[in-house]
Amino acid sequence: MALSSILSPEAVKVFSAVSSKKRLFQEIGDVAQSAYGLDPQATVEALLDRESLGPTGVGHGVALPHARMPGIDRVIGLFLMLEKPIDFGAVDRQPVDIAFSLFAPEEAGVEHLKALALVSRTLRDASLCAKLRANPDPSTLYTLLTESHSLAA
Repeated sequence: MALSSILSPEAVKVFSAVSSKKRLFQEIGDVAQSAYGLDPQATVEALLDRESLGPTGVGHGVALPHARMPGIDRVIGLFLMLEKPIDFGAVDRQPVDIAFSLFAPEEAGVEHLKALALVSRTLRDASLCAKLRANPDPSTLYTLLTESHSLAA
């Protein structure tokens, strides 16, 4: 599995004015609608339901909000860069400025976990995260994300 198989260029965005986790989820819902045709309200509700089980902020400024949703046929991803980090309840208590959100079909078991592991491994690379933070252009971000994994694979 490659990041390019779950992330479309239209699903990579940079936001300058996201003030909270809930507002970030609303932005994710809007991007999910425009990039993949998902219902934005259902997307936000799925993320909030998953987040109620425990925060998906994994540390070092990175969050991996994810959920299973009806009506999708494969794992899909969205990448959001925040110009101003927000409190996310991350494990290391650091504010988040990188969010990679994944959505999987309700019945997807191992594919969802493989995608989550791939994104987690990719964003654990401190030099990649530094490059992402230094390049706030969505097309450059997409290239960095999709090429970084092909080189690492």
